[in-house]
Amino acid sequence: MRALRYQVNPHFLFNTLNSVAGLIEENAADRAGRIVLSLSTFLRTTLTLDPIQSVRLADELALQEDYLEIERERFSDRMALDIEVRDGASEVMVPSLILQPLIENAMKHGVGATSGKVSISILASRQAGRLRVTIENDMPAAGRAHATVGSGIGLRNVAQRVRALFGDQGYVAFGPCRPGRYRAELELPWILA
Repeated sequence: MRALRYQVNPHFLFNTLNSVAGLIEENAADRAGRIVLSLSTFLRTTLTLDPIQSVRLADELALQEDYLEIERERFSDRMALDIEVRDGASEVMVPSLILQPLIENAMKHGVGATSGKVSISILASRQAGRLRVTIENDMPAAGRAHATVGSGIGLRNVAQRVRALFGDQGYVAFGPCRPGRYRAELELPWILA
């Protein structure tokens, strides 16, 4: 679990700092300032979280929105984001930072791997008495350059973590769901705060 704290993708940090430097050179101080403030909030929160503790889904999503706000500043012209929480799912307890690798994967293999506009959607709802969180993103068409599909350490870590915490009561699946679209799905017990 301690390794989870250090899993924030170093490339994200370096790319963010490079974006800030570029914005400063372009005299876009307001945008650079917003990125720095979002980065500060995001890093402060991730470093103070106890990865063993659970948090409300609303709090986990708020942290991910800080991360996505940084990415939105970097890719504002190419990233469309939709977050929908239904059925009182915001009050369900989830392991802290469980969504981070899934959302990083959507950014890396969606927005980061294409030159066009990419849609990312996050949906949380109650399904058969369980919490289901689905993260979908556009991805490059098969055969195009950079058309790599994420199934690296971040996704495997999420699956192992869910298995260790919930056994058969938890479920993680990921992969292409239709041409040009990738889905990561997480199911957890419906445990309210």
